[in-house]
Amino acid sequence: MKTISLGIDGMTLEYLVAVARERAKVKLTSESEKKIRQTRNLINQWVAEERTIYGITTGFGALSDVAISKKDTRRLQENILMSHAAGVGEPLGEETVRAIMALRVKDLARGHSGIRLETIQHLVAFLNWGICPLIPEKGSVGASGDLAPLAHLSLVLLGLGEAYFKGQRMTGKQVLSKCGLKPLSLKAGEGLALVNGTQVMTAIGALALCDAIKLSKMTDLAAAMSLEVLMGSRTEFNARIHEARPHPGQALAADNMERITRNSEIITSHKDCSRIQDAYTLRCSPQVHGATKDAIHYCRNVVETEMNSSTNNPLIFSDSQDFLLGGNFHGQPVALAMDFLSMAVAELANISERRIERLVNPMLSGLPAFLVSDGGLNSGFMIAQYTAAALVSENKVLCHPASVDSIPTSANKEDHVSMGTISARQCREIISNTEDVIAIELLCAAQALDLFTNLKPGEGTLIAYNAIRDSVTHLDTDRILSDDIAAVKALIRSGKILQAVEKKVGQLQ
Repeated sequence: MKTISLGIDGMTLEYLVAVARERAKVKLTSESEKKIRQTRNLINQWVAEERTIYGITTGFGALSDVAISKKDTRRLQENILMSHAAGVGEPLGEETVRAIMALRVKDLARGHSGIRLETIQHLVAFLNWGICPLIPEKGSVGASGDLAPLAHLSLVLLGLGEAYFKGQRMTGKQVLSKCGLKPLSLKAGEGLALVNGTQVMTAIGALALCDAIKLSKMTDLAAAMSLEVLMGSRTEFNARIHEARPHPGQALAADNMERITRNSEIITSHKDCSRIQDAYTLRCSPQVHGATKDAIHYCRNVVETEMNSSTNNPLIFSDSQDFLLGGNFHGQPVALAMDFLSMAVAELANISERRIERLVNPMLSGLPAFLVSDGGLNSGFMIAQYTAAALVSENKVLCHPASVDSIPTSANKEDHVSMGTISARQCREIISNTEDVIAIELLCAAQALDLFTNLKPGEGTLIAYNAIRDSVTHLDTDRILSDDIAAVKALIRSGKILQAVEKKVGQLQ
């Protein structure tokens, strides 16, 4: 696997996923190393001159008016990590922590923080060794950066805190020893540089965004399968409809579903039937799914911009040899994007659940009740629809935008915060719920396709059906459905169904 270079610019969602989920190694670019050294030299010079610089020779937040003597600057940096490590809740998963570390290195690699090269290289070593600091998931308000979780991450650099290594939970001191690393003794400005940034919300949001991109395509696939077995029409995918209302995502969704259902004998078999129009959940699927695709595109732009930004305060500019105090640590752009993405993905679950209802309801589908023979003795997919309804309802609660809330902190010095990390965590949960809903729709659609024994489905639909049936058999009589749902969700997450379909019909958008 190639090594990802982290430098001034160039970080993409794909690179982050490679580090977080594929355990790609990382390195700093030579350009970045040069700039880091230049900026650190300025910090050393200013400390020697006893200049007043926020967070370097002063306290933090509401204590910024408190001057710190030269002899206490090192103690100040360790104190900020220990005092700010106030997180609570379950630890973040390994892939999320790896994404956080990669983004923290990427931010620091831009050379505006004043941190030492040695300190950044320790974080690089954490990634390459597979060290996973224990970071509680709750405690960030998303302004002044993700202070609490980043403090927990940074404690391990000092041999404090806890980390996971090779499946074992151990102290920071133990994990450094096992990897032949020495605990760092932080110097002026480094504590603040380590915790002052938006990397936790951005990491959670970026991984959620990656899943949302895949899920958007899978929702097109599920809708296309449902449309076929519900005897729907392909007319709604005609390109002229979407040229007349040229939202980009709408046209992409229609094109995806047109290719998936191409050459469907099932659809052709009823082209002269008496039905005038399909229900909205079928006919308007390109419009609904497409709006989500456009939202995903917007959110990707925001997230990748944040991934290539400097979010420290102060910002050190080595070219002009000065520093500026600002608010790039404020997570509002990410917070709004994550709340938007939450609503956009929840709509995929909303419309999918209504298609599930049409599939299991014999009054709407013309299919056996709950898609099972010997109904009454067997309940079939009855309760699977309940589960989808419960998840959709839960998503509606989770869609309350965290970004509309703000609670002042630090004695009202930090009097507006983003709550962006809560937005990202909610979005991640909504995406997981929606994956379950789409898995249920795929199960129901595959079960219904079993009834069309003499007619071939569309080119993409047939491939998807076969991929599902490789893992989950037809439901003849009642069995534990949670296992089936989990199996199809795993297929969604792994990309196995999507890859098989795209090999046949071309890349979905």
